[in-house]
Amino acid sequence: MKQHASLKIRIRMHMNKNRFSARVTVAAGFLLLCAAPGLTRAQSSPPRPAQTHKAPPAARPKSDAQPTEDFAGLKYTDDQKEKIDQIHQDMKSRMDLVVKDEKLSPDQKDAMLQGYRRLERSQVFKLLTPEQQREVRKRISARRAAEQEKKKKKPSLPK
Repeated sequence: MKQHASLKIRIRMHMNKNRFSARVTVAAGFLLLCAAPGLTRAQSSPPRPAQTHKAPPAARPKSDAQPTEDFAGLKYTDDQKEKIDQIHQDMKSRMDLVVKDEKLSPDQKDAMLQGYRRLERSQVFKLLTPEQQREVRKRISARRAAEQEKKKKKPSLPK
């Protein structure tokens, strides 16, 4: 009887080992399937030539006044200051990653950095009180009006 019980235990242990090894094999197979396309792409793609020139972005001309100046001089509460610092730190870490990313072209980096700056300003704007938001809107309107006046004063080049 003891031999029969010990045989059953050995059979169960062997079956458990087989189940475990089958699971490990399946998991390894999935990992290999997921990693294989990336490995083959890395081997087959020729190295990219380094870009030596940077095309200027044609979307919007840069203005002298920075949009961040729209927030200058506002009186913030301690809670607002803390949250704004958190937003700045988060955006700085994101922007640092973009700058260090070698897979992105200079134009892509510029676009992402501009998007992060815009996101940062909108998050800070949401933290402001309604009165502060009105003040920032006034400043934005004044800055845009000044930019329009500046454009009107520039003589157009003859064609």
